[in-house]
Amino acid sequence: MTSTIAPPSPTGALSPARRRAILAVILAAEVLDLIDATLTNLAAPTITASLRGGPSLVQWLGASYALALGVLLVVGGRLGDKLGRRRVFLTGLAGFTAASVVCGLAVSPAMLITARLVQGAFGALLIPQGFGILGAVFPRDQIGRAFSAFGPVLGLSAVGGPILAAALIDTDPFGLGWRSMFLINIVLGGAALLAAHRLLPRDTGDRTVAIDTAGSLLLAGAMSTLLYGLIDGSAHDWRPAARAALVAGAVFFTLFARRQTTAANPLIQPSLFRNRGFVSGLVLGIAFFAAVAGLLYVVSLFLQGGLGYPPLRTALTGSAPMAAGIVIASIACHRLIGKLGRTLVLIGLLTTLAGTLGLWAAVHTQATATGPTTIVPAVLVIGLGMGACFGTVYDITLGDVTPAEAGSGSGSLTAVQQLANALGAAAVTTVYFHDSARPAHAMTTSLLIVVGVTLLCCCLVRLLPRAAQPQHH
Repeated sequence: MTSTIAPPSPTGALSPARRRAILAVILAAEVLDLIDATLTNLAAPTITASLRGGPSLVQWLGASYALALGVLLVVGGRLGDKLGRRRVFLTGLAGFTAASVVCGLAVSPAMLITARLVQGAFGALLIPQGFGILGAVFPRDQIGRAFSAFGPVLGLSAVGGPILAAALIDTDPFGLGWRSMFLINIVLGGAALLAAHRLLPRDTGDRTVAIDTAGSLLLAGAMSTLLYGLIDGSAHDWRPAARAALVAGAVFFTLFARRQTTAANPLIQPSLFRNRGFVSGLVLGIAFFAAVAGLLYVVSLFLQGGLGYPPLRTALTGSAPMAAGIVIASIACHRLIGKLGRTLVLIGLLTTLAGTLGLWAAVHTQATATGPTTIVPAVLVIGLGMGACFGTVYDITLGDVTPAEAGSGSGSLTAVQQLANALGAAAVTTVYFHDSARPAHAMTTSLLIVVGVTLLCCCLVRLLPRAAQPQHH
């Protein structure tokens, strides 16, 4: 995603207190996105039972938000460059909040999934603007300190978000149940919107910035038809419509790839595809993020459907320990990436592999008698492995791209991560639901799929650049 930093001249007119308040607004938007992107991992069984949606609703709940966010993320960044970041940020936050309300009021699976798609689309307008806004309001010698606030805040949100969502479901405030997870955004999003409208500095944007609309539509077509084919095929015994959707997805993706070589302003710079390290990291990232996104979902499904855990116990047993592992490893690896380079990615993959095998062994030997004493350590180790990879895979992947390619490469990788999340949530849960009548067997099969994908990723590590580029703000 190409995003130019606004000139630093306006910073002198802003007081330190106002800069901190702007940072708080940007952080609030990031927290809203993080929580809403992951809360359906935990709440899917409850939502499905309430709306009588069946397995396909579970799969779309995980895929729809990430699909819209991933497809439109690069476009959202360029719209901020073109129309002004303040305007696009406010539009994204207002739309995100409104879509959250519709999610909370949904009376059918179709209404909820549509609202989740809209929520993801507005999230794609909202999220890319934050770093550009901070770059415009903070002096160059303070920007690093501002960015350093993201790690702790998002880390606490990653751990506390699932617990908050589960507590809202279990306590059932005002009889709203799962709907309160979305409706709480009336307060959170509304407060952030009022603050943003008052605090964010005005900018005009650059109307000459071009946006590859055709490429975005082709990518949306490719991902939508692939996901529909996966989800509908697993639900209806791979009827012709599902197979046709998969073929259409492959055609759309081919057309998208061709478009990137001919468009004047492609979403992904064509020269990046001639970079072996970048392509290897892209493939590794797609595979790994898809696998662990699916893993997050099936752990929650097994704990609730197989072991009969209520949402809060599920959060404390599965979601929170895994999130804690991610946070711990992400902080530690930030200091290690300069010394270890791509070896750190391999360590993360092997740690993920060890935790997944540990969880597989526990479920395989104990089935539905599996207890927290074996689940919590395994998912904590998985989280440590994921955290070691989350912050390093793409830093290493960009290790030998040129400065001219860095913006496109970074934005593309971020969008691909979201698309991989959508694909993984659909694919791995398809495996799980194929044998959901035997939850322990479905769980072990799903875990073996994750093991196989992680082993494949280990084989790709040696093709990555040896080290990340020196970090500059």
